[in-house]
Amino acid sequence: YAMLLSLIFLIVLVAAIVGFVFRHEIKTSFESNLNLALEDYNVTADPHSEAVDTIQRTLHCCGVQNYSDWERTEYFSQKGIPRSCCKNQNDCSEEDLKDPDKAKLKVFVDGCFFLVTSTMESKMSVVAGISFGIACFQLIGIILSCCLSRYITNNQYEMV
Repeated sequence: YAMLLSLIFLIVLVAAIVGFVFRHEIKTSFESNLNLALEDYNVTADPHSEAVDTIQRTLHCCGVQNYSDWERTEYFSQKGIPRSCCKNQNDCSEEDLKDPDKAKLKVFVDGCFFLVTSTMESKMSVVAGISFGIACFQLIGIILSCCLSRYITNNQYEMV
């Protein structure tokens, strides 16, 4: 049992170290994937498009760095900035969303990349605290199982 707990403890420890070491690569990967999602954005029930809409609605943001990122997409040439960027859904017309100057007043101007990464970084302390707590319980379990094994081994000869 102690060996199994030790193995799980090592796996969690390695995962935490890898996550910490490669956090910058995770950010750049997220940024490039978000840019790709904007380029491939369409109105159909595409999972990537739904994810972009959800991020923009939830975090009150638009685009990767800012709302003008949409101007470089094929979707913008057809329909303008997506409605998920609108501050007020009732006050956003398609004409306003096709004109970047008018859209600036009606959409969220902040980009999603900074908001997503700052939200993730703010939650990392909570995740690290929970992980540390679980690791402590695993270490206590390892110590207690070793003590139990030793106790059983020592008392085995006395029982005979």
